[in-house]
Amino acid sequence: MKMINQVVGENLKKIRELSGFTQEEVAKSIGVERSTYSNYEGGIREIPYHVLENVSNLFGCEAFVLFEDSIHADNEIMATAFRISDLEENDLKEIAIFKDIVMSYLKMERIAQHEAE
Repeated sequence: MKMINQVVGENLKKIRELSGFTQEEVAKSIGVERSTYSNYEGGIREIPYHVLENVSNLFGCEAFVLFEDSIHADNEIMATAFRISDLEENDLKEIAIFKDIVMSYLKMERIAQHEAE
């Protein structure tokens, strides 16, 4: 059985790669050193909650998704995935804000569908 840090680490790596970001870009965006972020992906270090919130905002996914043992690239992650190179730190912050808007919209759609049923 995998340790929770390993599960989160594998999911961080998978979603980061899907999003087209480097470890350095993600680390700068969430305010940690690249080596620290690398330890999160490697399952070596437990990711603090505030960092978990920042990274889930950047990736455009709910934080709980990172704890799922068999994560699949779902529509929400793909809906907010950017594949752009040469991004500046400010660009990543703007992308995180945009992804938050998209995630909110998707939540509202799910609520509306649930209420209609």
